Amino acid sequence: MWTGRFVTAVPIVVLLLSAGMKLGGNPRVVEEFTGRLGYQAGALAGLALLEIACVVLYALPSTAVLGAILLTGYLGGAVATHVRIGEPFLAPLAVGVLAWAGLYLRDQRLHSLLPIRRSGR
Repeated sequence: MWTGRFVTAVPIVVLLLSAGMKLGGNPRVVEEFTGRLGYQAGALAGLALLEIACVVLYALPSTAVLGAILLTGYLGGAVATHVRIGEPFLAPLAVGVLAWAGLYLRDQRLHSLLPIRRSGR
């Protein structure tokens, strides 16, 4: 359980920092999103609020599965953005994997839905 909570905290912190940078209005962040990534500056606040909403749903035990599903979609968009501009997409992929790994470790209900089986012995 504690391992699951720790693993869960990693994507929460990363995504909240990401949302904070988007909301902060730092000119370097705005240039990164508008120039290199191709988003409109007006979309940053909406993306940040969406990110925060997904993280809150993920962090609450009663809505964690819904939050993980929504984070998967959000991070899928981040992966697609990196693929579109020809950059590595390991960071958003790793955050998504950690989100699901943390949820799997802290929520026993997922064990029946996503059984991890050992090779036959």
